[in-house]
Amino acid sequence: MPIVGNPAPDFEAQAYYKGEFVNFKLSDKRGQWVYLLFYPLDFTFVCPTEILAFSKKAEEFRARNCEVVGISVDSHFVHKAWAETERAKGGLGGVDIPLVADLDKSISKSYDVLAGAVALRGLFLIDPEGVVQHATINNLAVGRSTTEAMRVLKAFQFVQEHAGEVCPADWDEGVEPMKASPEAMAEYLATRID
Repeated sequence: MPIVGNPAPDFEAQAYYKGEFVNFKLSDKRGQWVYLLFYPLDFTFVCPTEILAFSKKAEEFRARNCEVVGISVDSHFVHKAWAETERAKGGLGGVDIPLVADLDKSISKSYDVLAGAVALRGLFLIDPEGVVQHATINNLAVGRSTTEAMRVLKAFQFVQEHAGEVCPADWDEGVEPMKASPEAMAEYLATRID
């Protein structure tokens, strides 16, 4: 069964967040949007660029009622060490998103991103009702875009607020949406696609 359109698998696990170990439970986030950002391992190569990029934009996501949560198969102790190690030594030098420990790999398995011993680069957008609205999975060598993640969040929030409208390719705020009808689609294609 595909994960998109279905309830997000709930989980509870230890996390490192803002200098503390905390208990993170996905279902506690009901009422807000959540991005789950799976990544292979702490202290590796592409991973810190992604975590730092999403951390840098964390307040922008929060302003749109969306929490970004990093998840890897490392322990919460390793997350702490990575977050507190300075960047010049391969660490994050601080981070503004929770880093969830999936040491037993159960969370990665439930989201079908486990590839051998590590998680692939899965990104899952969960709506306030706990339903997965968007999912992408990258292989290990290529990171995700915060710009695209924000655009997708805006689009799903738009269609949730505007029943009967849909967001065509490359839609972003300020771009005309489309009504979900054959006539509106034909008009849109005739007047806006060149």
